[in-house]
Amino acid sequence: MDANELAQQLLDAQVEYVLAELSGKRLTQLIARDVDDVLSIMDDLTVSDVLKPDSAKRVARRLVDRVAASTLLEELVSALSDAIYDLSASDEYTLGEVVERDPVEALVAKLLSMHQLQDRALEQMAESPLVAAVASKFVTKIVSDFLQQNRQLAERLPGAKSLISFGMGAASRVKNATVDQFLGDAAGKSTQFAIRRTNVAVRELLREAPLQGAAMEIWDLHAEAPISDLREYLSKQELRELALLVHGLLVSARSSEYVGEIVDECVDVFFAEYGARSLASLLPDLGISRDDLVADLRSLVPQLIDAARADGRLEALVRTRLEPFYKSDRVLALLRG
Repeated sequence: MDANELAQQLLDAQVEYVLAELSGKRLTQLIARDVDDVLSIMDDLTVSDVLKPDSAKRVARRLVDRVAASTLLEELVSALSDAIYDLSASDEYTLGEVVERDPVEALVAKLLSMHQLQDRALEQMAESPLVAAVASKFVTKIVSDFLQQNRQLAERLPGAKSLISFGMGAASRVKNATVDQFLGDAAGKSTQFAIRRTNVAVRELLREAPLQGAAMEIWDLHAEAPISDLREYLSKQELRELALLVHGLLVSARSSEYVGEIVDECVDVFFAEYGARSLASLLPDLGISRDDLVADLRSLVPQLIDAARADGRLEALVRTRLEPFYKSDRVLALLRG
């Protein structure tokens, strides 16, 4: 038998061996063995041994830029928002069963205690011309509605209706041109002062009033209701549009240099915290155990291999990988010898 024929027979034998390894009980044993081997290697390598910060930054920036703008992600945003909105399980669970009360209470307490944020926001509102214009219209509307309401109440008094009608009839000719303008001008001139006075009241309200208790009462009302009741706040279309708008914001910001700087800083922080740690030691911190890896691979890999075996692709792939070795000059020389 010449060397080429012997090489072909050896190739056939090894392909048969590999395919047998990738089936049945032997495959489950192979997965466990390979996981242990990989973990053993990872235990001797640190993060900095296998990954450099500059390379990690390039990869992270590319992922943020391309994945955020991918068509797949945009389509998933719409599909997921619709699926979550119609989720049948929303009728079976209450909000309180999904989100515990203590973290919500802690979040509310923290938000109410962030006085620097509140003060800065209120100051910016007081300095905004647009806020002043809105406040002016708001004040005008309140005063006008107040006068109208009190007129209606006064007209119910005996003899007052005729008197009011006389006075209002004389003033009706100038009301539209004078009263609304007067109220608007008065509100406009005093708006900034009023806003600042209102800000003082808001600050006191945030610091002293029992807002935390009020907020938790609102939470408790919703916590006992099915999650599906939240649909009363917005429609499916509104949720989808809101999700797409948030996605659009992320897409518009992804390629900015500032976002790139944030990504780089995140990578630097990761290496500062974990660069000297072994790869294997990170898995428990991520909540991943050796048994989890084995179980997950055993549930996924056999299905992939069986699908590839069914149409002959698996054997073809194995043969393609091994054949160059058996046809190499060195192997043939050894076989001839």
